[in-house]
Amino acid sequence: MRVMDAGTIWQTPVTYGAIGGTQAADLMQYPPKGFRPVERRIRIGHGQARWEHAWLETMTWGIQKRSGITVQALEAPAEVTAGTYVPVSFDDDGTPLTPAGTTEAGEALFGPDGSALLRPGDTAIMHVPLYPARVPARVVYVIDEPLRKGFAYGTLHGHPETGEEAFIVEYRDDDSVWLTIRSFSRPSSWVFWLGYPLVRLMQEVYTARYERALSGPIDGENTE
Repeated sequence: MRVMDAGTIWQTPVTYGAIGGTQAADLMQYPPKGFRPVERRIRIGHGQARWEHAWLETMTWGIQKRSGITVQALEAPAEVTAGTYVPVSFDDDGTPLTPAGTTEAGEALFGPDGSALLRPGDTAIMHVPLYPARVPARVVYVIDEPLRKGFAYGTLHGHPETGEEAFIVEYRDDDSVWLTIRSFSRPSSWVFWLGYPLVRLMQEVYTARYERALSGPIDGENTE
């Protein structure tokens, strides 16, 4: 299946309707109709260094790259990011953490090391080993709270699946750092329905790789 080129990818919507559905608290009980939900949560380490490493890697496609996936990141043009809604976040007591607002045209966010962080509208074309086609996905929302950061991407035309996947890192009060992966998906065409057992196997393989991606050594040293 041919993937659209980078020049036209911005003109196409994601291939499903329940955008942002991975944020639903009851996703596992009530996924979008016809979709299979998945939720995995794993402790990836502890301490400030692990937290900084984990969220920065997450927000720069690091989970995917460290799992053996080649990522061609396409920064969203200003007309895509301008006016993007930034949702308000709340703490456990209901106090707003960040104000709701919109991004300015061309605004870019950077991590402590100067790396450009993901924004809603950013797109990537990924190549998974042993799968010949390139698969496109678009960032549909980001989470940027003091102790909780991450993003979700939605599938575009040319992806073997239809759906959304979220990667969220949390720094808890006990100094532990956790990665949560939430998704809902289904095969994108009858061809992939025929190969659904293989698709499921690949999902499991890469979910396991995602879980290990952020728990390895930091800066060449094993801090665990």
